[in-house]
Amino acid sequence: MTVRDDLRARVEALRPTVEAVARAIHADPETADEEQHAVARLSELFATHGFVVDPAPGDPTAFVASAGSGGTKVAVCLEYDALPEIGHACGHNLISGAGALAALALADHARDLGITVLAVGCPAEERGGGKIPLLAEGVFADVDLAIMIHTVPDGIRLDPRGTSSQAIGQFVATYTGRAAHAAAAPHLGRNTTDAVVIAEVALALLRQQVPSDHRLSANVVRSGAVPNVIPDHATIEFECRAWTTEEYEALRSRVFRCLEAGALATDCELVIEPVGRPYQPLRQNDLLGGLWCEALVELGLDPAVGVPLAGGSTDMGNVSQLVPSLHPWVRLPEVTGSLHSVDFAAAAGADEAYDVMTQAAIAMAWTVAAATGPQAVALLRSRRRELRA
Repeated sequence: MTVRDDLRARVEALRPTVEAVARAIHADPETADEEQHAVARLSELFATHGFVVDPAPGDPTAFVASAGSGGTKVAVCLEYDALPEIGHACGHNLISGAGALAALALADHARDLGITVLAVGCPAEERGGGKIPLLAEGVFADVDLAIMIHTVPDGIRLDPRGTSSQAIGQFVATYTGRAAHAAAAPHLGRNTTDAVVIAEVALALLRQQVPSDHRLSANVVRSGAVPNVIPDHATIEFECRAWTTEEYEALRSRVFRCLEAGALATDCELVIEPVGRPYQPLRQNDLLGGLWCEALVELGLDPAVGVPLAGGSTDMGNVSQLVPSLHPWVRLPEVTGSLHSVDFAAAAGADEAYDVMTQAAIAMAWTVAAATGPQAVALLRSRRRELRA
């Protein structure tokens, strides 16, 4: 039996145990930085299979589970946070399940492959950028390669080479005005709802003047309370996305000016504060991408079919700026509902989704195993030096 055969057999043998954990995560969705149950379930899973599990520095919902002592260090990233109200509409239960299966199977071959396996529990991907403080704390400092998968609707191309994700920054804008009686003395007020309206109109007009692949969106969280009082507080949450850091920074500057226009026109005060941490664009490693595609072909899949993912952002982008990384796509068959939708959340918990999770874990394990040869490791370490230069 070859290493690939053994890895596949091990993933399939582990499936019932890991699938039970993934199903529990799906049934018990926890939002960013609140993932205590998911962390407990995954930590117990790894500890039971001989991993040393430690809390990640400074984050109660992050962890690092390690196995093996080889000189090539592999980080398998697990995400497990859900979206407010709609649950696992990005399939993070499948991401953590596939990552766990791959890490557990690889640990059985750690000595043969000369690797140390790190299963890195990464919270708050949807909002907050949980991988970014892990980078700052040195969790990825001497990692040779990092890998994870992401489920997507049917029809997306599975070849990750040449694909990326958008840089993103999220913010909250707070307008402060002056309350007044809306009938007796409206002229004494400074209306923050008017500031919001002006800002929203300016943002809508700006969309015509930016490249079509840029994204900006805003959500009015609060704007007044009752109609007979001129509102003195209003809050907008907003985000900007672009495919390069430079384009993102230029877009962010223009968006800020739209919000400032609302304050200027209404004589209100404006404070803009960041939410979480900015995500950087994703750099897919071509060597790992090629090995991933070879694994898919061996599994009977055509990685070239479909279209590239049109947009989206991930804090795996920040990891990929410093570590040779792979963040490939895995389709859920016959699922056409978009990511971050109720339909996709339901599809991520269906029986067929766990078949996909298992298949993705096999492809991940094969990709890592193929990347542990001396020539491949030398190329990855050379690329890591380039990234950190």
